[in-house]
Amino acid sequence: MNTTFPHRSLAVLLAGSFMITAVCSSFAEAWPQWRGVQRDGKSSETGLLKAWPENGPTLLWKQTGLDEGYSTPSVADGKIFGMSYREEDEVCWALNETDGSLIWEVKTSNAERKIGYPHGPRSTPTFDNGELFTLGSKGQLTRLDAQTGKIHWQKHLQDDLNGRMMSHWGFSESILVDGNRILCTPGGDQGTVACLDRKTGELVWRTKDLVDRAAYASIVKTTIHDTEQYIVLTGETLAGIVPETGKLLWRIDRSGKTAVIPTPICRDNLIFVTSAYGIGCNLFEIKKTDGQFSASERYANRELENHHGGVILIGNHVYATNRNSIVCLELETGDVAWEERSVGKGSLSYADGHLYLRSEKGPIALIEANPELYVEKGRFDQPDRSRLSSWPHPVIANGRLLLRDRDKLLCFDIKPKAAVR
Repeated sequence: MNTTFPHRSLAVLLAGSFMITAVCSSFAEAWPQWRGVQRDGKSSETGLLKAWPENGPTLLWKQTGLDEGYSTPSVADGKIFGMSYREEDEVCWALNETDGSLIWEVKTSNAERKIGYPHGPRSTPTFDNGELFTLGSKGQLTRLDAQTGKIHWQKHLQDDLNGRMMSHWGFSESILVDGNRILCTPGGDQGTVACLDRKTGELVWRTKDLVDRAAYASIVKTTIHDTEQYIVLTGETLAGIVPETGKLLWRIDRSGKTAVIPTPICRDNLIFVTSAYGIGCNLFEIKKTDGQFSASERYANRELENHHGGVILIGNHVYATNRNSIVCLELETGDVAWEERSVGKGSLSYADGHLYLRSEKGPIALIEANPELYVEKGRFDQPDRSRLSSWPHPVIANGRLLLRDRDKLLCFDIKPKAAVR
């Protein structure tokens, strides 16, 4: 199925929203935010294809007319959520997961053209309990009703929170929702991280002891030594923050360059980070002694310099693209287990024992998550490929693979035929 929705007025479009209630019960495995449920790039789905046919998985539908955008979509409640530039407006939209048809679309901000790569939003909408939280590239944070697109409140990271970025690529993080707390990274002298009240959008706290400029990495929540904390990575620092107050639990210097983008990877008391532009990767160990936290560096090397395609931790190994190849790295030592050219630099997701590697130049590969050697289980070329680099990450939800390519969204069936209901 190939559908195209026209450029509509930027008021909320309610027509068709009633159709979703009939199909919600058939969608159980969501991808409700940046990098999935746990922000780790992994889906818990099983029963997916273990190998792809020669021409790749079956294309179920294609939606066109999305207009400009770098952002990865999210999936929840029978809907697909995303962001675009439409001429001089920045918009958020919801599509029907069944066939890609438009449910609603609403303007959230003006399009920000005075940034590097000024061709669309970068952030993934965060779905939580019937609500949607988006961040525009200019810094407009919006809370919407996920069913209708109605805007409840907005807060601007620059105008309202005096935010400041490390460089000129626009706000790119995806908002973290933690109960009644909305976490974002405006950056700047008033505090790198801000916590807002979910209901009102009012400021709850800022990190007074951390005033770095904002980078591009999204905040993650983890538990270290039985203590919940938010992990934030900037161009200068890696830090752990107390959720209730914004107080620093620990911090350690970690200099990035130009653009620090990949989301930190956490396991137990270890945190793995990486960035490009000649920086490489680091593993940090977080300790707690007499009630006080501290951080120390286990290693630093340039075996893995991930730009913005993301890192996946499976067992004791991390997988990510490194310049123009994919690398499997042993987490605790930093040693390379294997490295392969594959389909080149790109973005990565994981489900059911396999990595889904989307090259920014076009091909998509299915790779066994095997720490011993590179095993490819199929590849295909995306239909109707644009001429520009495809940076949105692969999304895996409800037996389907979603690939966004600027104006297009393609939905592939990755369930074995016998399992199709």
